[in-house]
Amino acid sequence: MSAATHPPTRTASAASERPLPRDCTFLPEDWRILARCWFPVALSREVETAPLGVTLLDTRLVIYRAGGTIVIADHLCPHRGVPLEMGNGDGETIACAYHGFRYGAGGRCVRVPAHPDAAIPSKLHLHTYPVLERYGLIWTCLAPDETPDGEPVIPPMPHWDEPAFQQITCPWIDIGGFAGRQVEGFIDVAHFAFVHTGTFADPDNAVVPSYMPRPTADGFEAEYRSNVGNYPIGATGRGRPGFEWLRHFRVHVPFTATLEIHFPDEGRLVIMNAASPVSARKTRMFAPICRNFDKDIPVQAVYDFNLRVFEEDRALVEAQKPENLPLDPALEAHVMADRSSIAYRRALRGMGFSQFFTA
Repeated sequence: MSAATHPPTRTASAASERPLPRDCTFLPEDWRILARCWFPVALSREVETAPLGVTLLDTRLVIYRAGGTIVIADHLCPHRGVPLEMGNGDGETIACAYHGFRYGAGGRCVRVPAHPDAAIPSKLHLHTYPVLERYGLIWTCLAPDETPDGEPVIPPMPHWDEPAFQQITCPWIDIGGFAGRQVEGFIDVAHFAFVHTGTFADPDNAVVPSYMPRPTADGFEAEYRSNVGNYPIGATGRGRPGFEWLRHFRVHVPFTATLEIHFPDEGRLVIMNAASPVSARKTRMFAPICRNFDKDIPVQAVYDFNLRVFEEDRALVEAQKPENLPLDPALEAHVMADRSSIAYRRALRGMGFSQFFTA
């Protein structure tokens, strides 16, 4: 894990002081809680020489490489407000498309072409954010000054660093829905027989065996045992009659969960669902995967199957009403299979989010 890098002079304001982004889609009190959390905003391999524009919590950002470091900053040039992703880069600096001002490590303005010999005022330096690379993703936080001890809090991913496991960072998927709804769908165990029958599930096997979530320091975990397999439909030689499948969910509020699936012959597959809230109505879902079997299968095949599974979920998340996530248990009906959903909403309430979360 690389160390978080902070700008040398200007730091992100505390969430309680930082103004809300223009056209903020979150309730203010919810936005300020979320601004203290770390989220992935890009794949590491996406950030090359050109500046990359992304959005987190309605806040537009630019990402670029400055030698051996990655910089994340507010996306507008401080000179005349042109988006920096419109410019170009050389791997050491990026240049604004309007007047060619160049920005390098730490977001510092290093060149003003109109006045190459003049001192550069500090007001031209970019407002930057901390950066951490993990699981092939680039993570950041909009209000690091308000995180406990100022340390980055990145959810752990089981087995990622173990030599026997192959690491795969799938392309992200955009979902036209709220991150809380998307995460709740990922941890739901009752929808397999109705949503995933085109990929791995059995439409005639809808019964949900009993399970019980256990609270953790930052969410909860749940072990779910059933005879619903996880092999792709149509895969040959993969049947294992009578095998009990164990799915171990670990949820880290607000919007990250991992699923460790126990396959036959000590096989393990771990999927991280890291839902990055672009806005209260759009989510960019990142999905690192690691596994200790089938490591000779082309990575593109993993990308394709993962996309098919999440596309099945996406259609339902985008159709749900209300678009936000009701945290008051009296606002929706529940059954015993919803224990993970109930535990998730309880953990979010514990973070201080509004009862009708959010948008």
